[in-house]
Amino acid sequence: MHRAYHRWESPALGRPMELIIYGHAGAPVLVFPTSMGRFYEYEDQGMVANLQHQLEQGWVQLICVDSVDAESWYCGWAHPRGRLYRHDQYERYILDEVLPLVRSQNNNQFLMAHGCSFGASQAMLIALRHPQMFRRVLGVSGSYDMRRFLGGYHDEETYYHNPVEFVAGLQHGPLLDAVRRVEIITAIGRDDPSASTNSALSDALWSKDIWHAMRWWDGWAHDWPYWKQMVAHYLNGAD
Repeated sequence: MHRAYHRWESPALGRPMELIIYGHAGAPVLVFPTSMGRFYEYEDQGMVANLQHQLEQGWVQLICVDSVDAESWYCGWAHPRGRLYRHDQYERYILDEVLPLVRSQNNNQFLMAHGCSFGASQAMLIALRHPQMFRRVLGVSGSYDMRRFLGGYHDEETYYHNPVEFVAGLQHGPLLDAVRRVEIITAIGRDDPSASTNSALSDALWSKDIWHAMRWWDGWAHDWPYWKQMVAHYLNGAD
């Protein structure tokens, strides 16, 4: 299996960033790690091996990126606006640095965003904020009400970083049309503490006539053994 490590000084973030690309071809999948996780987490937890057949056949290519969660969403000492500012820098790193690298090596246009737990929150956020860039998003056991990470602080900036809010507020126009073209898939356990945010996001999406697949699993289902099953089942579609 093709495996390529990349590291560079990110202009957007002002510090070194690392990632690993797995697979030689296929639909590129941008993989965000769990809370404050690292770029090698997906491999360490057996998720890459779990998708080995798809990778070797050239059906998908995984781009496992690093996080700056400790400097943004989980940076408890910083004001919420400062945390969002750092997140926006991270978003620019992904859009202006990571994706051009991917495009330089893979011309497949079916770009997906994916993550488990907080990685799902990141994947859903970037896909909904920049839907023109993505064809599918798969969020597994994610929380989609981002207010919980900001201690209840709320203003216009938090609104536009919170999927359950800004989706409900979408107006007719190019952004809504672009969101409707994204294949949105979520999977979560019925007893997961974040299950209610999945229901809230689903309600917001349906209120705007945005098709999506909401897949419920029995029990808690918030751990790597469950995520291996979910990702293998849903990465290529909702059926």
